[in-house]
Amino acid sequence: MPAEETFWPDDVFADLDRTGPMPLYFQVSTRLEAAIRDGVIPAGARLENEIAIGQRLGLSRPTVRRAIQDVVDKGLLVRRRGIGTQVVQGQVTRQVELTSLFEDLKGSHHEPGTLVLTQDIRPATDVVASSLGVPSGSDVVYLRRQRSTDGVAVAVLENYLPIEFAGITSDQLQTRGLYQILRARGVTIQIAKQKIGARRAKGDEAELLGIDKSGPVLTMERVAYDNSGRAIEYGHHCYRPDMYSFETTLVAK
Repeated sequence: MPAEETFWPDDVFADLDRTGPMPLYFQVSTRLEAAIRDGVIPAGARLENEIAIGQRLGLSRPTVRRAIQDVVDKGLLVRRRGIGTQVVQGQVTRQVELTSLFEDLKGSHHEPGTLVLTQDIRPATDVVASSLGVPSGSDVVYLRRQRSTDGVAVAVLENYLPIEFAGITSDQLQTRGLYQILRARGVTIQIAKQKIGARRAKGDEAELLGIDKSGPVLTMERVAYDNSGRAIEYGHHCYRPDMYSFETTLVAK
């Protein structure tokens, strides 16, 4: 569906009860939710604006706004700057395992996309040096990428690698996962330390992820080690919370 087109199934809302006890906003929100879940309104579809919907249904803008917000709060719709209200493509649920996002997207039948934002060599900060086990100020490879799924931005990925991996190309980064690239170079990634958190978007992250300025993002920080115990990657990533979640299994001791 072209980005400029909007979608609204009039027949879904043809028999609203305007005299009964059920609030109109609730009738609209429940029907809208059912239409999305049933595929009547497809993933990625962009809805008309609140004024146009109100005119179609003969409802006030506040009523329409409240109905749509209810569905946004359930994670089925997202408000995107410059685009409007859009049906979520389907949240990516990622097992907390030693895999790359690219591999996880492929494995869950999503189509990953990559935009390489920065690829250079820079001096290691104290944090990066400590994480990779190299001297502070020594050269390391820095990668920054925007990862999308089915055409929708889902993550901003920052990675630091030892200088020996300076030969990794942009073409490789656009078509393969970082761990795939490292394995092809003979690296066996054995274990990782990982921390998951949340914060507000900063810098250009909101623009890259299509969320509100200073909106919340999920974060993941990881140091991965090869089978000799050497740190091979330090990563700090942020994710759209409406499009992404982590899943893990807990076992009682």
